[in-house]
Amino acid sequence: MSSSAYTPLTYRIAFAAMQGMGVDLARKLLDVVGSEEQFFAMSEKELRQLTRGRSKIYSDDYRRDILQQALLEESFVREHGIAVTYFTDSTYPHRLLEAPDAPAMIYTLGKCDLESAHVVSVVGTRHATQYGIRFCDTLIGELSQRVPDLVIVSGLAYGIDIAAHRAALKHDVPTVAVLPRGLNKIYPAAHRNDAIAIAKRGGMLLTDYTSQDVVQKGNFLARNRIVAALSDCTVIVESAGAGGALVTASLAMSYNRDVMAVPGRCGDEFSAGCNKLIATNKAALITGADDLMAAMRWESAKPVPEQLDLFPQLTREEQAVVDVIRDHGEIHLNSLADILQVPVYKLMSTLVELDCKNIIATLPGCRYTVV
Repeated sequence: MSSSAYTPLTYRIAFAAMQGMGVDLARKLLDVVGSEEQFFAMSEKELRQLTRGRSKIYSDDYRRDILQQALLEESFVREHGIAVTYFTDSTYPHRLLEAPDAPAMIYTLGKCDLESAHVVSVVGTRHATQYGIRFCDTLIGELSQRVPDLVIVSGLAYGIDIAAHRAALKHDVPTVAVLPRGLNKIYPAAHRNDAIAIAKRGGMLLTDYTSQDVVQKGNFLARNRIVAALSDCTVIVESAGAGGALVTASLAMSYNRDVMAVPGRCGDEFSAGCNKLIATNKAALITGADDLMAAMRWESAKPVPEQLDLFPQLTREEQAVVDVIRDHGEIHLNSLADILQVPVYKLMSTLVELDCKNIIATLPGCRYTVV
């Protein structure tokens, strides 16, 4: 099955993309066959005899097809400047490598240092309340002033995830968005401008999926293992009694990571999960940066007074957006675009900038209000 068209990177991409392939399985197979290239050069019969396995990944047809997909992926990553990191590379993040189900390959866009001294994952419900959104902003703002070499990790999803990313951008903290699909398309599309800002402003987009992979429902929960493993601790801001955030908490605990949860009022739907984590001693209670830093035993850096810009300069376009939002008190994205006669994709860029300047706040359901 060898071909002069295949490079060492082709074989690595193909090997890592095989069904069920993680670091543990990759190590076991390479111990037996010797190299990725040799895995694809051997016949199906030889592989089955050598490994005593029956998996479809040994099939000649399966391996032939995945090599062809790897060729396309190799062309894609080279064309778009995407970094490819294999589990044997010295640049593979050490925290992630500690997880037994870590991916054999990750694809990244951006220059964030995944080996930063202090990495915090912040996750929660897709139906975030103002309480949760404000907590994200306050926590990350306080940490940005007191914790050096800080990185915030989340999943770019609606609700708490995007609130955490936007708070990090606002406070000039590098942030990593872990995606449930390849880097050929940002999901959700409404957060595309946020993703661009993350990659351009010292952060990173990260995934273990190729552009050839079919997006499946299971990708979203599988993505959570990377969110949990990349960090020193995971903060659950808001969660119902079940959901992806609680899965992330369980994964973090299985990786021996600290888990913290923000308490909420009894009876609030999206505080039920956090309150239960705290009540069952599965998560420490967190009310702010002091709690996190004490739990992690992180020393505070010398506070740097923040130069508050009481009258931030706005462009003509930004001022027009603020005026309309202020007139309505609270307005949906589509209504705002209709009034201003501006395409939604252009309007989103302005809204992200205004959010970063703390002029407006993003509400659930693509609604906006002036702070």
